[in-house]
Amino acid sequence: MTESTHAITALVIHRLIREAEGPSRLDLRPAPNPVDDAAVRLMERLCRHFAERPGKGYGHFEQDERNFPMPALVRRHVVEGSLDFAALSAEMLAHLQQRVDEDKVEEGGYVLIARATVFGADCLYVALLQETLGSVIGDGLAIHDSPHLDFGGLQVAGRIDITAWQAGAERYIAFLKGRGDVAGWFKRFLGCTDVVIALKETKKLVETLAHFADTQQLEAPARDELLQRAHLVLEQMHESGAPLDLAAVAGEVFPDAPQKLAETLQDEALDLASGFVPDKRALRPLIRFKAAAEDWKLEFERSGLRAGTVQYDEANNTLVLTNVPESLRKVLLEG
Repeated sequence: MTESTHAITALVIHRLIREAEGPSRLDLRPAPNPVDDAAVRLMERLCRHFAERPGKGYGHFEQDERNFPMPALVRRHVVEGSLDFAALSAEMLAHLQQRVDEDKVEEGGYVLIARATVFGADCLYVALLQETLGSVIGDGLAIHDSPHLDFGGLQVAGRIDITAWQAGAERYIAFLKGRGDVAGWFKRFLGCTDVVIALKETKKLVETLAHFADTQQLEAPARDELLQRAHLVLEQMHESGAPLDLAAVAGEVFPDAPQKLAETLQDEALDLASGFVPDKRALRPLIRFKAAAEDWKLEFERSGLRAGTVQYDEANNTLVLTNVPESLRKVLLEG
């Protein structure tokens, strides 16, 4: 986290305690934590892990504020100023406790709530963090157990982009889908309605794949092979109705360095959703060129370039088409 891209407005840690039986309990910190170096490092880790994690959902606030109070809480804090940050976090934690008890969520943990400017956007973060046991080396090189927050196992976290919300964006809430039914109760806590427009998201995915192929300095055949593989993988997902898994797509499309493609697809700035079924209508650009000028329109398969039926003369900036169909030939001769 750097000062130029991140700035913490406020941060607090509360605790949600789950008993073996019965309702959960809350251990509320009475005031926000100091925004010191330790808090900055903690927030930096949360932002990094949230950005790098695949399988996010996106959406906007539910309209039913009676059953989903989060938008009202955010409005009272951000717009009306009737809730300071400490009161906001206490209200949020009480609502979180209600959702946890309703769904009989088994695990509690430390609840981090923070307001921070991230890459120019005013955001509200919420994360449920578990403790794990590690080891430290003390005096005399002795080994000691040391509990610490388990960011590697982060399953429950969300971000409300306040800037996008105030600007009337289509979607401004992001949350980790986690494993099992984690996303269900936490999504209800956030008051979030999923917004996944498959056609729009597929177009964004196709554009990202094409840009990735352009930046890898691949020879033309290898680049075309990558895009054709992407087309095949996504078309199969469409036909089977399988939801999009970004990590799986990266592994199949770019098997030589899947992590490199996965990092591109999971870039936080891209906000690419997962879990939707790719829309076949948006896949054609992966294997087909389409262009138009004032006097003509043209569409052809990438394979035509390799086969030689379409030839581009870079020096003269011209395209040569071969194997012209007889029907078109006759029309051209008559014209």
